[in-house]
Amino acid sequence: MDYRDAGVDVEAGRDFVGQIRNLVHSTFRKEVIGGLGGFGGCFELPPGYKQPVLVSGTDGVGTKLKIANILNRHDTVGIDLVAMCVNDVLTSGAEPLFFLDYLATGKLNQEQLTQVVAGVASGCKQAGCALLGGETAEMPGFYQVGEYDLAGFCVGIVEKSQMLDGSLLEVGDVAIGLASSGVHSNGFSLVRKIISDKQFSWDDTPSLFGGKSLGETYLTPTRIYVKSILAAQKAGLKIHAMAHITGGGLPENLPRCLGEGKAIEIQPDSWMIPPVFEWLAQVGDVNQQAMYNTFNMGIGFVVLVPPSQAQQTISFFESHDIAAYNIGKVISGSGELIGLLN
Repeated sequence: MDYRDAGVDVEAGRDFVGQIRNLVHSTFRKEVIGGLGGFGGCFELPPGYKQPVLVSGTDGVGTKLKIANILNRHDTVGIDLVAMCVNDVLTSGAEPLFFLDYLATGKLNQEQLTQVVAGVASGCKQAGCALLGGETAEMPGFYQVGEYDLAGFCVGIVEKSQMLDGSLLEVGDVAIGLASSGVHSNGFSLVRKIISDKQFSWDDTPSLFGGKSLGETYLTPTRIYVKSILAAQKAGLKIHAMAHITGGGLPENLPRCLGEGKAIEIQPDSWMIPPVFEWLAQVGDVNQQAMYNTFNMGIGFVVLVPPSQAQQTISFFESHDIAAYNIGKVISGSGELIGLLN
């Protein structure tokens, strides 16, 4: 016997690395040292920092991958993978520098996984970070043929004096909600259960979705906010804190960016809930509390700014094709979020 008899094709793995080489190189920044194929990726810190702090983040895509497999469409989940990591790192004020991915599958399908890596490369370009390397693991017997899983890891950099940790927040600061592109990459176990239990097909086209199918709608990749946020800071907008609205929605994630003695008061009717969430609530008979505790409900990222810059901030992001809303304000408290569900 050899390794191929056990279900692992080493030659196919080598061919796959060659096939994705140009995709990886297309993301490189000038700080990248060397190329693809070494035991580790090397990256030189950018110049100009006095006290550089490295900020790291890691995440996956979750059961959204099940939909990609059902529809045999794999070019968007890589964007989700990058987005979930770089948006997290961004909340500290850090610029993402480089990204690594881990891709595990039951049997290596080069065409399928090249689509996945193309998505990862696209996400890295959107975030301005280099795809520095990764790992592909062929694991027969652990994953079914055709199935794969993804994990990602990102490192960003920020000047220590400019880190955002909630200490800049003041009572009266305004919460500006930035629109999500849809469900992003959280809550898909519930999405899939609703569609399965109610016997819908991913090819169905509910009238609320303007002609798009369920599959096309719910595979919409997570919005990457990096370049717009960094541009806002460069333009002089004073952002005191940021929150990435992921699993747990606004109730769990927005309080994470608060400093001591602060709370958030939300105006629940200050933005329009997108149809992708209205349909889930209606068809699945999901109550309001469960919806807000599971999904982003149309707000994918929040920046907190001085009241004097609230309208300027909204206008800035709208000029970058991101809808923005004044959704609440900072008040005195102990880290709670009020007004959303009570």
